[in-house]
Amino acid sequence: MRSGRSRPDAVPEISATDLARLVGSAEEPFILDVRQPEEVADWAIAGAVNIPLPELPARVHELPREHPIVVVCASGSRSSQATSFLGASGYRAANLTGGMAAWGRAYDTASWTLTGGDLVQVRRRGKGCLSYVLGAGSEAFVVDPSVEVGLYEELAKTRGWRITRVFDTHLHADHVSGARDLAARTGASLHLSPFDSFKFGYEPLEEGERFALPGGLELSVAVLHTPGHTEGSVVFRIGDEAVLTGDTIFVDGVGRPDLAERAEEFARNLHRSLQSKVLVLPDEAVVFPAHYGDSTTVVPEQLVSASLGALRVSLPPLSLDENQFVAWATDRVMDRPPNYVKIIQANMGRSPAHPGELALLEAGPNRCSA
Repeated sequence: MRSGRSRPDAVPEISATDLARLVGSAEEPFILDVRQPEEVADWAIAGAVNIPLPELPARVHELPREHPIVVVCASGSRSSQATSFLGASGYRAANLTGGMAAWGRAYDTASWTLTGGDLVQVRRRGKGCLSYVLGAGSEAFVVDPSVEVGLYEELAKTRGWRITRVFDTHLHADHVSGARDLAARTGASLHLSPFDSFKFGYEPLEEGERFALPGGLELSVAVLHTPGHTEGSVVFRIGDEAVLTGDTIFVDGVGRPDLAERAEEFARNLHRSLQSKVLVLPDEAVVFPAHYGDSTTVVPEQLVSASLGALRVSLPPLSLDENQFVAWATDRVMDRPPNYVKIIQANMGRSPAHPGELALLEAGPNRCSA
């Protein structure tokens, strides 16, 4: 932890990026969230302990005196007050600069060496979003990029790659896609499902289509149409080693079928897609999803992934028959993500929005898993 200010009365601070490097590691700090309980219930850092700021003086004895503490609030104001109090009380505390708003924009990466290339998993820690850069030789493909597209440009540059193709696995509902912007900035071609309703130019994906990188490493359309989470969800394969499943199947669940308010219909579609199109793939294929939930522990430099064979065993919904699956899914119908309609419209190209507005639209956790 470090002090980010030079004033004598400044409290120690830690950036969201630095915190992301610590969460899940042996050096993980104690995270204290000083917001009100209803704020924490809506969105919090996994494992954080909630003591609202007004209660802190009376409950300070509950905190570990010898362990580093990171203090969190919505934007960094309340947590700054709490950090100052804790420092004066003899605790080693640092304020999370920018609060949860900054945590929602914190990223880290993990890499995997494939036959003939590399896969970089880009993790947006505050939202549970996962995206991928697949590179070989001098070129790279990007799948499901988030809105901060400069991150992918910089990542490719440091590895000597030129981004030539950009893909989305589906029409995203809880966060703004950076695919169109990234393609425009890099001159890459943009590839999307023709079964989702985009209102701008792109190259429609075709069943079985293959995209080769230098040296022969391929990204291929394993399944063009896996309706259930959205109408146009796509599953990609990377050679025989990996599967990019988007929001069809995760390491800790399956995609939500209720986002379009046609829960029973979409649940039936999702079950059929999983059983007839995804679960027929080899057990040894490693699944790389587009999201993860709070039940998944993210460890620095370790991939969020699992073999398809392991998921058959660990995910109970995969063993349900169609009617059981529909009953399970419809019993778990939840509120749609906040600003769902505006995010969908932005990703479809219906309503351009200022980048600052988009950042506010998508604030919050992953809400695409059932």
